[in-house]
Parts: sequence; C-alpha cells; structure tokens
Amino acid sequence: MGRTNTRMHWRAVGAALLAAGIAVGPVTTPAVADDTVRARQWHLDAMHAPEMWKVSTGQGITVAVVDGGFKLDHPDLAGQFLPGKDFSGSPGGVGSFSDGHGTEMSSLIAGTGKGVGGTGAYGLAPGVKILPIKINNGSVGTVVSGDFLDQIGQAVNYAVDQGVKVVNISQGMAAVTAATNDVEKLNKILSTARSKGVLVVSSVGNKAQSGNLLSYPGGLPNVVGVGAIDRQGTVTAESETGPHVAVVAPGDEILAACTSETGYCKSHGTSDAAALVSASAALIWSVHKEWTANQVLRVLINTAGRPNGGDKRTDDAGWGAVRPRIALTDPGDPGPAGVSPLPADAASPSGAPSASASASASAPAPSVPGPTGGVAAPAPSVKADASSGSGSALPIVGGVVAGLALVAGVVLFVVRRRKSAVQPGAQVPPVPQQQPMGAVPPPSYQPPVAPEENPYAK
Repeated sequence: MGRTNTRMHWRAVGAALLAAGIAVGPVTTPAVADDTVRARQWHLDAMHAPEMWKVSTGQGITVAVVDGGFKLDHPDLAGQFLPGKDFSGSPGGVGSFSDGHGTEMSSLIAGTGKGVGGTGAYGLAPGVKILPIKINNGSVGTVVSGDFLDQIGQAVNYAVDQGVKVVNISQGMAAVTAATNDVEKLNKILSTARSKGVLVVSSVGNKAQSGNLLSYPGGLPNVVGVGAIDRQGTVTAESETGPHVAVVAPGDEILAACTSETGYCKSHGTSDAAALVSASAALIWSVHKEWTANQVLRVLINTAGRPNGGDKRTDDAGWGAVRPRIALTDPGDPGPAGVSPLPADAASPSGAPSASASASASAPAPSVPGPTGGVAAPAPSVKADASSGSGSALPIVGGVVAGLALVAGVVLFVVRRRKSAVQPGAQVPPVPQQQPMGAVPPPSYQPPVAPEENPYAK
C-alpha cells in the first residue's frame, strides 16, 4: 500500500471512530486533573500505560540514550541516570547541553513525574535506568559527518560494554553526505551489537515532505527503524518512509520534560516515536529477562497494530504501531532466540540510493542501504542551526553547508522537531510499583488492528 493511500485511509478511520463516539485520544481517569502535564500526555493513555504499569515499569532494564547532552538534575529524571560517557569532544561533559533533546528522549522513556510537586511528565517505562551518552549532534559549533557517525559508533560500543539491553538513537544524518568507509565502520559496530543481543532503535527521520531523505543510522541494517503516528493512528506527514521502517509509535503533540523555563515541552517527530519503542522493548524485557533481542522485537512486531489488518508491512507504517500492552498480556510465541524477525533483505542489503533519487520527492522509496552505501568523498563540516524555543525548529543534527553540490541536496541533519514550552499543572497519581506477571488478570487478547480501527482505540 502506498504511503499517501495509507495515511488517507488511517485519517478516514479516525474520523469514522470519532463520529461513532469511540475515543481515540487520551482517556484519563477522574483522579488525574485535566491541567496536569500527565493528563496531557495522550500517548500514555492511548498505549494503556497505567494498565501496563501494574505488570511492568521496565524495572531492571537499562536503556542507553545517545544524544547531545542531558539535564541530569531535572526533577522528573532525578535518580534515573547512571554515570554516562561524553564522546562529543565539547566542554561540559554529559550533564551539559545546548538543547533539550536528550532530556526529552530520556523523559519519554523513564520520566517519573516527580517534578512540580509530583505533577510532572512520565515516561512509558518509569522503572528504567538511563545510561546517558553524549555526542556532538551539531548543536554546538560544527560537526563533520564522519565524526558524527564515529561518535555514534563509539557510543554504541560503550553501551554494549556496559551491558545495556536497548540503545536509543533519536539522531540521524543524510545518507548522501556519508563517506562509504564511515558507513561501513558504523555498520560493523551495529552488527556486533546485534550479535551480542543488544537492540538498537533509531528514528527514521522527518523529511518525507522534502525528499524523503534516507538517513543513518535509522536506514542501516541491524537497527530498528521507527516512524511516527498521530493520536488518530495516522502516519504523520513528516515521517519518512521506506523498507527500513520496522514499526511506528506516537510522535505528534508529545509532552515531555525538557530544558525550557517551565521544564516541559510539546514536540513532534520520529525522535519521540523511537524513544517510545525503546521504552516498549524495556517493558517487555523486564518481564521476560530470558528473551533475546530478536524475541523481544519479534513480539513487538507480532502484536503491533497493522494499518492493513493483516500480516503485511507497508513502507510508511512498517509492521504497524507497537502495542506493549498486548505484548505483555498475550505475547504469543517469541520464536527462535537467534533469528532476527527482520527480513533477510533488510538485514543484509546491498547498494544505496543515488543522491538524485534521495533528493527527489517523487522518487520511489529507497532501498535499505548496506555498508557500501553513501558518497565516497568525505563530507564537509556542518554548522548547526541552533534555533529553539516556542514554535521554533529544534535541530538535532542539522544545517546547510555553503557550497554543497546541488545534486546532493542535503547535509547533515537529524529529525527536526518543533517544540513549545508548556505550563505544568496539578496533581497526578504516583507510578504503581511493579507487580509480578499475573498479579492483575490480563485483559483478553486483541488481534492486530483491522483497517477500520485505530491501533490504540481498544
């Protein structure tokens, strides 16, 4: 199914559900005040987080977050950070930051809601610990594409050595700017991480409307590429498409802790969606510690809400929207421990799209690139766009290189996200303590979403 048709179909589905009086937005309990940050985190209610927290909060699982710095003392993240590592080469260490992106990703994964007197933002897996790993994402000074990929590689190696289960990389750069040897080096590192049982999750990018530009590492093998959907279950217009999209998750109107004056921001992008998939994996792994990364990912795929109601994937939604609630209550057969659920052609691809194809909005979806992808010539240094704040574009890795050949069309970038500060509100219930599986009778199994259903409507 084509990207446009799928988006139109899911949008029509949402309208039909609303007309029928079926809630597809947040379903908060009376105990949650409407003006709290938590009450406005629609994605948590859509994904049935309070119900899942009776079974798992992700306790005992560490997720490495590879990003541009972290506000280690944010109240919603106090006690959630482990000692991390700085590979950025910039001053200040892991606890310094030029934007709030790393803090936001950490909040979406492991926020505890302790801020503002216990009325702050929650993560999907509040029992998780975060291993913060800082890289130069282009928000400070300049960054060369080779350095960016090398720092990601160092970060992944470090995370693997620390024994983490999940690595979240809500970062990316345009494939057409990458030198072949840099891509090959990173791909070997990702392959090693995969062989050691680590699940690496990455955003696929937000350039669907401006060239659908393939980016790394989200477009590489050995990572789980994540796209974004809105609260109606529609793949967002900005979410990039292609055979490398494995799953989707909420990535629109997302509230999280950040570094604004209020401490909270609303944003959108596949960065957010990737963080929620990382948290989903942690929730499952916390209960099934004996499972491998392949089995955790297989269960996430098998229980995802399909946009077509079957077992086929699409290039915009992948295998569908992750539904960790169903993965926890009725996971089904996790399958063989040593076999990846990703298809062989996605796991070991060859070739890469040309620069002209990547820069063309009307070009077919690019193939998943392999270690030989990219441009042979070294990429130039990039000056990042450091704009931020209310209504402004939040760069992750970005900018425009003066004199860059027009055929390339793009330079180093990561999913651009727009954010605005939000005012915190009143009281929200505490996070329930983790209980053994089976302590709460699980709801009946829900089959993958049919064409006329929002993936989170049930």
